[in-house]
Amino acid sequence: MRETGLKNKVVIVTGAAAGIGRATARRFAEEGARVAGWDVKEDAAAAFVHEMNAAGGEGLFQAVDVTHAKSVQDGVQQVVSRWGTASVLVNNAGILRDAQLIRYKDGAVAGMMSDEAFDAVVGVNLRGVFLCTRTVVPHMIEAGGGVILNASSVVGLYGNFGQTNYVATKAGVIAMARTWARELGKYNIRVNAVAPGFIATEMVKGMPEKVLQSMRDHTPMGRMGEPNDIAEAYVWLASDRASFVSGAVISVDGGIVTGT
Repeated sequence: MRETGLKNKVVIVTGAAAGIGRATARRFAEEGARVAGWDVKEDAAAAFVHEMNAAGGEGLFQAVDVTHAKSVQDGVQQVVSRWGTASVLVNNAGILRDAQLIRYKDGAVAGMMSDEAFDAVVGVNLRGVFLCTRTVVPHMIEAGGGVILNASSVVGLYGNFGQTNYVATKAGVIAMARTWARELGKYNIRVNAVAPGFIATEMVKGMPEKVLQSMRDHTPMGRMGEPNDIAEAYVWLASDRASFVSGAVISVDGGIVTGT
């Protein structure tokens, strides 16, 4: 079987303190990669580094706010100073601020999505992807290539009730991936997106059982995905085994299709 080619590669994973980001960082470490985990949760630092080292890689945790250009620039510079370059960027960081665009009741507006909720989600989920990628790409060009992976969602493909802001960002990162695949291919930089379905992260597991069962019922395979299911997709896309895959959107969703 063809090797992944990820040993000693330098991987940045945003939103790496927990959930899909943490699982993704660990899987890259298991391949022998050097993994920089970015998150605003600074208390995760010691455990993250220990976990990456124990998995067979080398870990570095950085407190980086992906919405601020200076924070991102400092983070990338620290990675490059330590390991020389950045080979893979996984734009995983994301937040939710759900609300209906307009909620109308008894002949009057009873609620709406606020400016603050819209801007917060766009800031992390879309602007953050833009800032991180723009900052990392010059280092990838100098190194002769690299891989950029954007975290989308099935809702970015199909839409979802009460998620105008989130859906817009998850559709946006698909468009970014396809655009960057065209722009950066000549530099041997591949760009793809992954669209997870319902994934059983620790946050999701805390939801009411009725909600969790609804997620399972809407998934043809009859179960929710695990964070490692998404991590495996990222590792494959970053590996030499996917060397001719660029501009693609890989759905990892148990068979969810439009209308389900």
